[in-house]
Amino acid sequence: MAEILIVDNDIEARKELCQLIRESKYSYLTTYEASTAQRGLLLLKQNQPSVLIIDLSLPEMNGMNFGRAALELYPNLPIIIVTQLKMFDLAQEAINSGFSSYLLKPLTKNELIHTFDRVLPKGISKEVTQSMNPVNRLDSNDLKNPIESAIQFIQSNYGEPLSLKGISDQVYLSPSYFSKLFKEETGMTFVEYMSFVRVQKAKGMLRLSALPIDIIAHNTGFSNQSYFSTTFKKIVGKTPSEYRDQFHWEYHKEVKV
Repeated sequence: MAEILIVDNDIEARKELCQLIRESKYSYLTTYEASTAQRGLLLLKQNQPSVLIIDLSLPEMNGMNFGRAALELYPNLPIIIVTQLKMFDLAQEAINSGFSSYLLKPLTKNELIHTFDRVLPKGISKEVTQSMNPVNRLDSNDLKNPIESAIQFIQSNYGEPLSLKGISDQVYLSPSYFSKLFKEETGMTFVEYMSFVRVQKAKGMLRLSALPIDIIAHNTGFSNQSYFSTTFKKIVGKTPSEYRDQFHWEYHKEVKV
């Protein structure tokens, strides 16, 4: 699924950026946020976004080093630096590090759209519509890292019926050993992780679309709406309807201010 990851410890800056994205032609992109480098790296390892937006001033790690770490994971990942620091040396360092753009806060919508037009892969909207029907197979070249491969597979195929045995078979591990290894590396059981990923994807759909809840449940791999609602409330603390209503209320409140 096409996604944007924003890593910035300034909550107001993140809100402004998310609003610019919602009001642009790229509103179909799912947006995820992190306020620390540690959280940002965790989200990166779980799934490769279509674009990474990072501020230079992050707790634990500066934005330059964070961007370099991201490129080690995904060499072709478009990275956009956003900062209040208007310094030629920093802009030059960003370019030399292989980042895609260096933008100054506060951003304008036209500036953001122009940057996305330049750095996002062509045909990304087609990728979004096809993401619900992915190719159900693992890349055999990645089997030396079975859990990492399984995580990437789950992230790409969360809308499909997935089972522990089915994925463990594809990485050539017994279900019991795969289950043990998966829990050790992720801190979650396979079922817990599947539910977590599907709920996170559903949250994006609830925020950014008017799709009926039963359709969102189906698109995120849940067998029925009742099970989806129960799982969603267990993880988020609200039902899907409550989550959507609260988000829309907060959004309209921000717009009026």
